Amino acid sequence: MSKNTNHVLEVKNLSIAFGGLKAVDDLSFEIKEREIFGLIGPNGAGKTTVFNCITQFYKPDNGEIYFTNNKNERTNLVGQQVHKIIDQGLVRTFQNVELINELTILENVLIGAHISFTSGLLAQAFNTKKAQLEEAELREKAMRILTSLEIDHLADAYAGGLPYGISKKVELARAVISDPKLIILDEPAAGLNDVETMQLVEMIRKIRDDLGCSILLVEHDMRLVMEVSDTVCAINFGKHLATGSPKEIQQNKAVQEAYLGTKEEEDE
Repeated sequence: MSKNTNHVLEVKNLSIAFGGLKAVDDLSFEIKEREIFGLIGPNGAGKTTVFNCITQFYKPDNGEIYFTNNKNERTNLVGQQVHKIIDQGLVRTFQNVELINELTILENVLIGAHISFTSGLLAQAFNTKKAQLEEAELREKAMRILTSLEIDHLADAYAGGLPYGISKKVELARAVISDPKLIILDEPAAGLNDVETMQLVEMIRKIRDDLGCSILLVEHDMRLVMEVSDTVCAINFGKHLATGSPKEIQQNKAVQEAYLGTKEEEDE
C-alpha cells in the first residue's frame, strides 16, 4: 500500500466472518486529512462491523488498517489493544449515548480528556500544584468546547434527564476534547428531529474546520450524509459497491438497487 501522508486512514482488503457468514468482505477505502467521509449501506450491510474492526473491538480475519496518528506516524491498527487506540488520536461516539447520569455535563466532557493528563496518579491523588494547573487548563478547554456547541450554560447540570439532542452534543464535546486526528460518528442523527439534524450538519463541519481533523460518519439519514459528506462509500453485505461524491453515489445504479431493490424484486 502506498504511504500517502494525505490519507489519515487506509483500510485495505478488510474481511471478517461470524459463524461462516462474511460480515465484511475484502473491503478497501481511504480517508483523507480534513475529509468528512460517509459510510452507508442498507441494514445489515456491515457498517458497524467496519467501525468495530477499525477500533479493534473486533479483530479482522484479513486485511490492514493504517492510521496516521497525531505524531504523523503511520501505524497498522490491527492487533493493537482497544484501550490504546484512543492514544493514537482516534475516537468514536456511539449510537446510544453513553453519558454518566450522576456527573455534570462538564465532568462528562472532562472524562474524554483523561489521555491529556501528564501529571501522574500520585500527583492527582495529592492534588499537587501541577495537577491543579493541568485540571484548570482542561476545564477551560472543556468550557470553550461547550460554548462552541452552545451548551456552556448547562455545564453544571447533571447529565441524567437531559433532552436527547443535548446529550448528543455532550458526547460530541467529550470526543472533541482529546484533540483527535479522526472522529468516528456512529449514527449521530439517531433520535434527532429535523431541526436538530440540520444543526448537527453545522456542528460536524465546525468540528472538522476548528480541529482540522477527519470524520468518518455512519448514518441512516441520507439527507444528513449527502449534505455534510465530502466523499461517500456505499457497501452491501460487507462488499464495496461504490465510492464517490454525494451526487455520484445518489446516481449510482448499484447503490439505488441495494437500497430500493431491482425491478424484478419489486414485481415479486
